[in-house]
Amino acid sequence: MSKIIILTPMEIEREKVLSALSRIPTLNHTYEVIVSGIGRESTAKAMMQLPPHDVCVLMGFAAIVGKASDLPDYLQLGKPIEITNASLYGYEGGLFENGAPITKEAHLNLPCLSSLTSDKFVRTTDLAEKTVVNMEDYTFMYLKKPQDFIVRIISDFLPHETEIDFFEEVKSIDFLEGVMEVDKLNF
Repeated sequence: MSKIIILTPMEIEREKVLSALSRIPTLNHTYEVIVSGIGRESTAKAMMQLPPHDVCVLMGFAAIVGKASDLPDYLQLGKPIEITNASLYGYEGGLFENGAPITKEAHLNLPCLSSLTSDKFVRTTDLAEKTVVNMEDYTFMYLKKPQDFIVRIISDFLPHETEIDFFEEVKSIDFLEGVMEVDKLNF
């Protein structure tokens, strides 16, 4: 049995992880769920202050580029994915020079996607379909230990065709499928 820390950017994600954990009758690992706060700086600070653990998983919502109607079933609202490639996206829409992609091997039996981390919410654009956009993955990938990994739960589709109330959109999303995949692992 390993000690796993699940790091979530927002409290609502922490609540969804705790709800999922409470519904798994027999857990294979012990868990601590910590809210890091949103963004690269918050993620870095949280990672430098983590209590002892065997594995750290960043788990949270993620926007994906594409229209829901054009994406396969496994990339629909609420579906978990693993991030195996992360880049840092600049304010002007290009990769930072030091933001070369960080890649890693997959840990889970989930679809693997590339992620762009940006300091601002990306509303555009010319990003490739099936790209995940967030504010934390690159920092996590940069600071993580080899056994650590990222699970994102699809929360919305970019560019937004209409204005959305994010917290209303994500109310019905359940993290159970993603948490169950993490709990299946043997470390």
